[in-house]
Amino acid sequence: MFKRLLKSVREYKTPTVLTLLFIVLEAIIEAFIPFITANMVNRIKDGAEISEILRLGGVLAVMAVLSLCCGGIAGFTCAKASAGFSKNLRRDMFHKVQTYSFENIDKFSSSSLVTRMTTDVTNVQMSYMMIIRTAIRAPLMLIFSIVMAYIMGGALATSFVVIIPVLAVGLFLVSRKAMPAFRRVFKKYDRLNESIEENVRAMRVVKGFSREEYEKQKFGIAAEDICKDFTKAERIVACNSPLMQFCVYFNMVFVMLVGSYLVISSNGTLINVGEISAMLTYGMQILMQLMMLSMIYVMLTMSSESMKRIVEVLDETSALQNPQNPVLQVADGSVEFCNVSFKYSKAAKNFALSGIDLKIESGMTVGILGGTGTSKSTLVQLIARLYDTTEGSVKVGGVDVREYDLNTLRNAVAMVLQKNLLFSGTIKENLRWGNPDATDEEMQEACKLAQADEFICSFPDGYDTKLEQGGTNVSGGQKQRLCIARALLKKPKILILDDSTSAVDTKTDLLIRAGFKTYIPQTTKIIIAQRVASVRDADMILVMDNGKIAACGTHDTLLKDCAIYRETYEQQTNGGDDNE
Repeated sequence: MFKRLLKSVREYKTPTVLTLLFIVLEAIIEAFIPFITANMVNRIKDGAEISEILRLGGVLAVMAVLSLCCGGIAGFTCAKASAGFSKNLRRDMFHKVQTYSFENIDKFSSSSLVTRMTTDVTNVQMSYMMIIRTAIRAPLMLIFSIVMAYIMGGALATSFVVIIPVLAVGLFLVSRKAMPAFRRVFKKYDRLNESIEENVRAMRVVKGFSREEYEKQKFGIAAEDICKDFTKAERIVACNSPLMQFCVYFNMVFVMLVGSYLVISSNGTLINVGEISAMLTYGMQILMQLMMLSMIYVMLTMSSESMKRIVEVLDETSALQNPQNPVLQVADGSVEFCNVSFKYSKAAKNFALSGIDLKIESGMTVGILGGTGTSKSTLVQLIARLYDTTEGSVKVGGVDVREYDLNTLRNAVAMVLQKNLLFSGTIKENLRWGNPDATDEEMQEACKLAQADEFICSFPDGYDTKLEQGGTNVSGGQKQRLCIARALLKKPKILILDDSTSAVDTKTDLLIRAGFKTYIPQTTKIIIAQRVASVRDADMILVMDNGKIAACGTHDTLLKDCAIYRETYEQQTNGGDDNE
């Protein structure tokens, strides 16, 4: 796990190594300062001249300045290394997520991925910072202090060594109790973020039904639940501090009592006042390093679960992979389904699609009708290989979609999904998702065909109008038309409209479809719709029912031969003739 995470250090190896180097120098210098101080005390006791005292004092001052400089440089390089590491880690995770298929996204959920890229990475960043600085400094200082305590105090320093196993056993027991609690906390963080994300996206629904107080109460319960678990975990971890302080302070009292007795009884021959002073200083250093180690232990305990969650994201393999020798060109917009069956999970009992056999010639306009849950969207998502078929194959341009380079295939297929998404930025920036090199004239032409130019020009800033995240400052119909214009700019070989004109009136819908015939006549157009009027002029209409193609034909043929289509048509036209 650590090896996997350290791959994200990359260009920040140099500041990491410099941090370690300067921390070692700082620890060595600080370990010798009490030794020189003790020598200075003994020389004063023995009546040393002022020049010798000033010389020793000067040495101490130089060592203090060097220690300060080493610590300052180490702090600077440590901050650079840890911040850079977290930047690379977030970048690696984000790039990895971009390779995920819908199946992988469904496995983690978007809220969990956000938590892992924010809270979890922050925890790991703090741990990395403590590891390369404090976790190196504290053990070195601890070892140096114990060694110097032996040099100064002899066998009396053995008491410092005795407390370490006691603390180690205590920390181990604390870890076993705390880890399950932290694991529960992070899972609940995912659910809390999911609730926040859902609430913000559905804010209009919440306000429309006056459910603010209910949502506040639900959030409060979730937050309180996390608070209880986190408090329990922190309470367990907090046992480190009293255990450590009891051991160390007990040890210091022991040194003072026994040391004082030895000084008095031996008249300073076994141990003197300067050495006792050094022993107490080293004892305090040992105390401070143990406190640092305790803090490191707590941080590592908290972040170990974060590390596992991050590695899960980095090690996840996309369910969709490019072939070894991918096809890099799509010949045309023809589509063929060959005995296709599909289910979203291998463990699922029922197929979402079953026994689909279908052939669409390039340039055709195909309409798809069917009730909710009949897998209309699932059918078209297989064309762009957003999912792979469970059985059978889907061919585009006469080639199995699994043989294409993914970017090549998806650049040839433009999808306007059921949920229309716009990004924060100007209208121009959103339109250029379809074609980054599109000129202003090309964008305006696409918007005219999508019936969006008129309302865009009504805005004070026109095409430079700023859109809020998700396009919340435009209506549903305007959002749909912008998404259609974005798809048209791509000039794809296959255009899929997944119920993407549901929020526009029938006249505008008709004008949009008329624009397709003039702007992209060679493009295969697949239109999923709820209105018969949206597909009645299609070259082929599919009627979906229970994951199967119940009927296929033209408008007139289906009126005669398909009861489902005829019933839908009559319901929408009240039994009359629709002349649109």
